[in-house]
Amino acid sequence: MWAEREFGAAHADEIAKLVTQYTQYNGRRKPELLDIDTFSLVNYREADRVEADWKALLSKAETLQKLLPQEQQDAYFELVQHPIKASAIVNELYIAAGRNRLYARQGRADANDYAKQARALFQADAEVTNEYNHVLANGKWNHMMDQTHLGYTYWQEPPLNVMPAVAEVQPVAEPRMGLDVEGSSGTFGPMQLTFDSYRQQSRYIDVFNHGVGTFHFDAKASDPWIVLSSANGEVSKTERLVVSVDWERTPAGKAQGEIAITQADGTAVKVRVSAFHPEAPSRDAIDGFVEGDGYVSMEAEHYTHAASAGEVHWDKIPEYGATLSGMSVFPVTTASIVAPQPTATLEYHMYLFDKGTYNLQTILGPTLNFVPGRGLRLTVALDDQTPQVIDTLEHNTDKDWEKVVSDGVRRVETKLNVEQPGHHTLKIGVVDSGIVLEKLVLSVGPLKPSYLGPPESFHGALTQTK
Repeated sequence: MWAEREFGAAHADEIAKLVTQYTQYNGRRKPELLDIDTFSLVNYREADRVEADWKALLSKAETLQKLLPQEQQDAYFELVQHPIKASAIVNELYIAAGRNRLYARQGRADANDYAKQARALFQADAEVTNEYNHVLANGKWNHMMDQTHLGYTYWQEPPLNVMPAVAEVQPVAEPRMGLDVEGSSGTFGPMQLTFDSYRQQSRYIDVFNHGVGTFHFDAKASDPWIVLSSANGEVSKTERLVVSVDWERTPAGKAQGEIAITQADGTAVKVRVSAFHPEAPSRDAIDGFVEGDGYVSMEAEHYTHAASAGEVHWDKIPEYGATLSGMSVFPVTTASIVAPQPTATLEYHMYLFDKGTYNLQTILGPTLNFVPGRGLRLTVALDDQTPQVIDTLEHNTDKDWEKVVSDGVRRVETKLNVEQPGHHTLKIGVVDSGIVLEKLVLSVGPLKPSYLGPPESFHGALTQTK
């Protein structure tokens, strides 16, 4: 309605989606709170995915801008294009500076390229601010974008924008091979790639240069089921080798192999490869989610079954939250529901390969303690176990509050006992209104560090029932 009022019906849907998307992306973390290590450069390709999101959104905004009549150009820049472009630049700037610092620690010759990119983005930030203040509508809105927004170290704005620090490296005199294996940071930890037949993912190995010049490399897999995007190449800065698995040729169970990568006339560097290819359950027969890499990650809206209790029910809030959407309790004036009263529940079917103590991370909207005298509760149960009543505000010190406000979500952890591998059902029940459930991550061990958490696990065709 707003987009149609301001720009007419022809492009109202597209404009509404652009504004909705950029505000949700900024809801992940406010631009002034970003830093070089906000989004993981190592795990889950998180920074890559965030950067790609912003680039795709800006491309759509700029394409649409060319279709609008002249009399709408200023309003479109003010209300749609500038906030998207400015936000995209800030996110890309911190990611570029983060890559620069990581690559410098790895001794990569292309670390300097990302220092250069960060400086260019810092300049682009100044230019888009200048465009709003001095070019837009012949300077009508001069000073509107004067507030500093880069270089915050605490709540008060800095006196001037400060570019995140970058590092310069001095490459060695001769070309020398280095490897950055996805998930390893390229400096510490084992060089190993893991795959499973449910997600059927690809992984990467960056073959990079420590020095000046060009070198030739050869890559050879130990087994025919390990598939390489290239068997050799020439490297001046970095060449990415994509690794996947031919599941038709992979032995059942757990398969092990390796990739040997050799600089011409040099010693081979070996990367271990492991593939998990269980005979059961089959990929096509999965009902709900399946564990991989020791976790099950589920978006809240992808429940298997939802049950109401009278008029009390769960409903979706689209485009809400850090990753996809939110599931919240309605009516919002619902009184607290305490056992043995029946309650509204969400159920999530999953298949687990491990047993023992799992950790459930429940990711919620950052609701505050708005009702005096009580917390903000829900119930959690696995299968037919007695539901645990979880007060999501149990830890609500000033420090907790600061983190919740900064992150834009509240994370609550609960221990669940899994008695045996196989099919299981996770149940989330209503106690208090005000809960907004965004995501659930059930893990048997520690998760890799990241800001948004692991991306959603593989799931079969979801047939949702109520």
